[in-house]
Amino acid sequence: MYIALLALAVAVLAGAEWPRVESRFGLEGRRSRERARRKANLKLLRNESDEFAASVERDLANLPTTNDRPSRRGN
Repeated sequence: MYIALLALAVAVLAGAEWPRVESRFGLEGRRSRERARRKANLKLLRNESDEFAASVERDLANLPTTNDRPSRRGN
C-alpha cells in the first residue's frame, strides 16, 4: 500500500516537473543551445551606410531648435 502511494507521488511529481525538464533537456533545449552557440560566433560589421546614418543622427542632434508654435491662450 505504501509503495503504491510512493509510486503515485513520484508519478505526480514527474508529471508536474516534466515541462521544465523537457525545455532544458529535450529538443527545444537542444535547439536553444545550438542557437546560442551560433550567435556567439557572430560579430557586428560596420559599413559606410552605418557611418552615414550615425553622421546624420549627429547632425540632426546638433541642429538648433525653435519653438515657433503659437500659444493657445487666445491669440
